[in-house]
Amino acid sequence: MNDPTVTRHWLAAAAPKAAPAIATTTVLALARIWNANGAEHSVGNAVLMTGLSLAAAGAGVCASIGRAGDPLIAGTAFAASGGLVLSGIAAYSDGMSLPLLLWAISTVLAYALAARYWREARRETAAFERQMTARREDHRHAETVEVIRARAQVEAAHETSAYTAALAQAIAARQALPGFDPAALLQGGAPRELPAHDNHA
Repeated sequence: MNDPTVTRHWLAAAAPKAAPAIATTTVLALARIWNANGAEHSVGNAVLMTGLSLAAAGAGVCASIGRAGDPLIAGTAFAASGGLVLSGIAAYSDGMSLPLLLWAISTVLAYALAARYWREARRETAAFERQMTARREDHRHAETVEVIRARAQVEAAHETSAYTAALAQAIAARQALPGFDPAALLQGGAPRELPAHDNHA
């Protein structure tokens, strides 16, 4: 039985592709709003953003080293560090040229990192689909073999029943004739159960 085909809406398919650009654009917009509210002249906020960015980068380094390193956590930490750097520079810059340049660079880097995870996800999905297809084929083959075996057993049982019924009828007809000798019939290879079965009939 074929699995139902589900068609995804084009917005649902395009949303993951647009996520990196949406994220960097949101950071740039919030940073410029912060700039308009006095972030350009706030030394304390600059120190805070620098500290947070360094802490996120340090967390990414710690998550990426050693055998217990998690690439997902490391990537998230480095992305957070880059976002903090972008927001800090965009918030403290006078014009828009440097923030736009950093926005373009960060967007390209975000897509480069996302493309790697998208490729890995596609490979895992393809491998899973191949494994499931192989399992379905194995199950289908086993079911086919069992069906053939069951049909063969049913046919053999039907043939045995037909042979038994015909033999019983022949013995019953032979009993009506003069000179019937059951011992000679048994010596000729007739089953011993047939006379008893015929008597109960």
